[in-house]
Amino acid sequence: MPAPAATARPSVSAAVPRLRSGELRAMVAGVLADSAPAALTPRVIAARLNRSSGAVGNACRTLAGQGAAEVASTSPLAYRATTTTATAAAPARAPRRKPAAARRTGTVSTGAPAAPAGKRSAGAVTGPVLRPNGTEYHPRLVAGTMLPDVTALRRLKEAGVAALLYGPPGTGKTSVVEAAFPDCVTVQGDGDTVVADLVGDYTKTPDGEFVFVHGPLVRAMREGVPLFIDDATLIPPTVLAVVYPAMDGRRQIVVKANGGEVVDAAPGFYVVAGHNPGVHGAVLTDALSSRFSVQVQVSSDYDLADQLGVDPKVVRVARNLATRQERGEVGWAPQLRELLAFKKITAVLGIDAAAANLVGIAPEVDRDTVAAVVRDAFGRIVKPLALGARITATTR
Repeated sequence: MPAPAATARPSVSAAVPRLRSGELRAMVAGVLADSAPAALTPRVIAARLNRSSGAVGNACRTLAGQGAAEVASTSPLAYRATTTTATAAAPARAPRRKPAAARRTGTVSTGAPAAPAGKRSAGAVTGPVLRPNGTEYHPRLVAGTMLPDVTALRRLKEAGVAALLYGPPGTGKTSVVEAAFPDCVTVQGDGDTVVADLVGDYTKTPDGEFVFVHGPLVRAMREGVPLFIDDATLIPPTVLAVVYPAMDGRRQIVVKANGGEVVDAAPGFYVVAGHNPGVHGAVLTDALSSRFSVQVQVSSDYDLADQLGVDPKVVRVARNLATRQERGEVGWAPQLRELLAFKKITAVLGIDAAAANLVGIAPEVDRDTVAAVVRDAFGRIVKPLALGARITATTR
């Protein structure tokens, strides 16, 4: 009598069919699009799709990098749909291609040809983008193009073209980078930055052992995420040179302090930098400039300040001083950061105190001019914010 056939144990691949390249990403986009405007964590999406939360998390990061999703919160990490999410979900909702035998019958497909692997460009961002800190960034068009700045940065990353953003402090350089790359690793540069601040150094553990802790450059390379070097031109050129081999065709660095450890950049690693030309000690060397093929000037968006409800009088002051700054009459003008601070101070202390503070934060060499422009806009003399007389029982 023949032995009974053994019951086949169902394999994981049988329970969860293997997906084609990019199909999981499209499925994740479909879940986000169907759930809009709600935000979902990768774990929730994974449960709905019966997929690994790690793979879903990677898909979410890729979608966010393409503008087809955005980070809604960082604790817990959650994503939500954008205006292009439904488009990214289309491949998962389209019927699978017919078998080869069926395709040979001469039937013509009416679908658009798929983009070559690795050549899909990030969709254009059309509205505010949530930064990792929870604040909204309002994209601006890059001059000479029809691309929002967030989209332009994402496409430069795809093409491997390093970008340098330059302009006065407070104009939004950090904001646009964080909006474009919510997973970026940031290095805050200054004159005291050393090589160990970038690649890592030995640290003593509670047990008294010394272990090598890798720095932000190595972490970004290994994780395949962008590295943002803020105030890069304040870092000594000999220190910043450690980044250059990771940016060129080698995409590799050698960590001498850790026994000559070789670190290769994973796909997705990218370098973007910020430069404040007017800051004392900021030097844009030829070596640094040559490595950033795209250099974009970033100035304050005074129209946005109006839209965000900043008092029109102080916006008028800022525009006036910005014009004078261009003519070389003053060295300082309020940027978007100062204008948003003005709005907050007004809500807490009143508009008179906010105007006085604006005069007080101006550099001393420009303070008289700033005070005169503020006086003309507000119709009264404004002095720097200061403490007055001591409070006594009779003044309460």
